[in-house]
Amino acid sequence: MPVSVVEQNVGVQDHAPSILLNSHDTSPSYSIRQLLASRYHAFWYHLGERFAWSRGAYRERPVRQLSQLTGIQQARIALLQRRFRVGFEQQAEQSTALKQYNYLEVLEQTWSALGLPYAVGGAVQDIGSSNFWYAATLHAFFQPSELVGVEVEGYRIYTNGYSRLDYAHGYIQDLPNTQFVVGDYAGYDHPADVITAWYPFVTPDPVLAWRMPLSVLTPHTLFSRVARNLTSHGLFVMVNQGRDEAAIAAAWCEKVGLIRYGSYEVRTLLRARRPAVVSCWTSAHASQTSPYQN
Repeated sequence: MPVSVVEQNVGVQDHAPSILLNSHDTSPSYSIRQLLASRYHAFWYHLGERFAWSRGAYRERPVRQLSQLTGIQQARIALLQRRFRVGFEQQAEQSTALKQYNYLEVLEQTWSALGLPYAVGGAVQDIGSSNFWYAATLHAFFQPSELVGVEVEGYRIYTNGYSRLDYAHGYIQDLPNTQFVVGDYAGYDHPADVITAWYPFVTPDPVLAWRMPLSVLTPHTLFSRVARNLTSHGLFVMVNQGRDEAAIAAAWCEKVGLIRYGSYEVRTLLRARRPAVVSCWTSAHASQTSPYQN
């Protein structure tokens, strides 16, 4: 099976490093290297915010037919295409389409393993959406009445002169009731039935690896907003890179009052990446009739 149980209703680890838990959103210290890198990234980050560059929506040239796939990849994609009636390659390049199928498999395997009900409709929000290349995946899986992707650095410029915002507009152009918002999710005050976060920042090094300033590392504020926005019957779905990162993120979720439904380690067969740890959470004010309450 491509999915293996980590733990259900119990933390992946019993503790997380205290460096991120002994204060709300500040670590006691950063190295000189980290501080210098952060200042450099901050310059470009604020420059992008100031100019808010856009050339208009960018559309990828669709590959139409996927190629150079292994037999396992072909079989898995065929199953996903039948199950969710999708054909991502009709709208996207091969690399993007494979990533979209990969994210769809992560969600499908998690729902199946945890026995979660497949909901249709409702408001879905995504945190840290980059250029929202996976919007079509979320749309296919959740079939939301509205979908919003929120990205704090939406004006990053790519080598072709287009921004993340331009790419996002291209990816969501054909999706109904879908928006891309440039801003900090911590200040996004809107209720949601499902909130997703793919690899949210909870430690310094990934922030710097993505060329972002350390000022965006605010896990307590971020997860507090998740807890406030999540409806009483809603679900927060978080994907982390490995068990260590998942344990740190889980500790923050528990700190703000979110309640774990379950966690699973997904070993997708579509891309050669380290396993993703997916955890699902409900709000502390969830009603007893919530479909996500055990």
